[in-house]
Amino acid sequence: MEKRTQFSIWYFLFAIFAVFTLHDLWVQARTVEPISYSEFQTMLKGGQIEEISITDNYIRGSLKSPLPDGRSRFVTTRVDSTLAKDLAGYDVKFSGVVESNFLRDLLSWILPAVIFVGIWIFAMRKFAEKSGMGGSFMALGKSKAKVYMEANTGVRFDDVAGVDEAKEELQEVVGFLKDPGRYGRLGGRVPKGVLLVGPPGTGKTLLAKAVAGEAGVAFFSISGSEFVEMFVGIGAARVRDLFEQARQKAPAIIFIDELDALGRARGAFGIGGHDEKEQTLNQLLVELDGFDPTTGLVLLAATNRPEVLDPALLRAGRFDRQVLVDRPDKKGRIAILAVHMKKIRLARETVAEKVAELTPGFSGADLANLCNEAALVATRRGADSVSLEDFTNAVERIVAGLEKRNRVLNPHEREVVAYHEMGHALVAMALPGSDPVHKISIIPRGIGALGYTIQRPTEDRFLMTREELEHKMQVLLGGRAAEQLVFGRVSTGAADDLQKVTSIARSIVMRFGMDEKLGNVVYEAERQSFLGTPMPNAQERSYSEETAREIDCAVRQLVQDAFARTLALLTAQRAILERGAGELLERETLLEADLVRLRGSLPAAA
Repeated sequence: MEKRTQFSIWYFLFAIFAVFTLHDLWVQARTVEPISYSEFQTMLKGGQIEEISITDNYIRGSLKSPLPDGRSRFVTTRVDSTLAKDLAGYDVKFSGVVESNFLRDLLSWILPAVIFVGIWIFAMRKFAEKSGMGGSFMALGKSKAKVYMEANTGVRFDDVAGVDEAKEELQEVVGFLKDPGRYGRLGGRVPKGVLLVGPPGTGKTLLAKAVAGEAGVAFFSISGSEFVEMFVGIGAARVRDLFEQARQKAPAIIFIDELDALGRARGAFGIGGHDEKEQTLNQLLVELDGFDPTTGLVLLAATNRPEVLDPALLRAGRFDRQVLVDRPDKKGRIAILAVHMKKIRLARETVAEKVAELTPGFSGADLANLCNEAALVATRRGADSVSLEDFTNAVERIVAGLEKRNRVLNPHEREVVAYHEMGHALVAMALPGSDPVHKISIIPRGIGALGYTIQRPTEDRFLMTREELEHKMQVLLGGRAAEQLVFGRVSTGAADDLQKVTSIARSIVMRFGMDEKLGNVVYEAERQSFLGTPMPNAQERSYSEETAREIDCAVRQLVQDAFARTLALLTAQRAILERGAGELLERETLLEADLVRLRGSLPAAA
């Protein structure tokens, strides 16, 4: 690459110094012959001077006839006229001297300029260092992608478990990078871009590294947020530089993590079309259109918010393929746990299948964290191996939080919590199709949980009927119903339960079309985001005020009916409720075996 000449402040200072030096030399060169002022007066009185020119400090002139030594021009330094008159009467040779102002001028304006430029350079270097640009301000437009050459990612497909369908989709990318001729013999081409979509922690980044590790090619990894800086145009420059580097090292894989930070839909940043993020996105679109996939360059990206991406980014010819990396099912959790359990010492009775039953909805990252937490729990109690009980305690710690044994409840509050949790467990055990209760406790955990009930699903469920949803509402209302039955009043302990019950009831009416009066109509089309929270439709409601009132009435009636049935169930089983709450107050924790013993006298509810 051609060597570039860089500007340096020292060049500028040297030029200023040279100018002043040459100025003095020029003045001296113009001085033909310096003479004293007294000699000038003598020559002036003798009529030898033909012409003079006077400045503030000097008197220059020419003689009528050259002197014997050939001088015809002279220069002398001016002296005050009054003083010269006085000195002329004493036969004294005198002359004027002009002091040089070079040092004073240097200190007066050049030195402050040097200090200002030095501070500016220092500030820019500090800014560059904090921005990760290696201390060079000129590196602003350089890509900050981490480059892993060939097998340096250290990840293979064998290290990624629980996402078999996603691995099969990405095998084609690996096959093309290894043998592009075979995959292109029928005229097909590898997708330009592959977008990995899924909830956080499901292994999207790990999959991308596994693709690079299997293919044995250069792997460029960068986050979407690293393209955005405070300076306009820097993001677009980094996109260009990233693709240029990848082309030079082709075949290669470019991986952009958290693509939503870069590819958010244009127009979402307010008025105006010149936003820095939009310029960066436009440059990415241009690069996607410009590179030829047959050269062995593949773009991978990951996001957990596909709903906010710009439609132009997702069209065919750019991100041609979207691969879902979802939370694993029970089979997938078993495979993931088998990978992470190899790193810890397990007890004989600890098997991955039993742990997988305790962790519905856990992602791959959650399961890795669970194995680590279980090993730490076993280490704290001084055990030689990690048991199933350690995994159970780790699940409780992750889901409910740390135990707060120092949080002392007064006897009445403790009794209310015991009946509340026993109400949840009793309703869950009585209703058919409910998940089995694994454990209940009145030991405070986390920030606000004074007790908790853990249910363990026997299988992964993807469809639910209205009856099953109503049973779920009854289990959630079991705590409040128990308080109402035993104490005749309710407390604030059911606030979270009521929020969940209301959400289920509103979904039954508005999303699932399960209300007979309102019919098979969807009144609220919510988009479920991968972050675990529903995203309401931004459009205005498309139904009348009368329909809105009917929806509110239907939701309220669903909750009231569920509460009435729950209260009736607990009233019929009041003796078992009292006995279970008494044991819970005494022991603080009841396990599944204790609940099975209680259930022996509990008839199933309809």
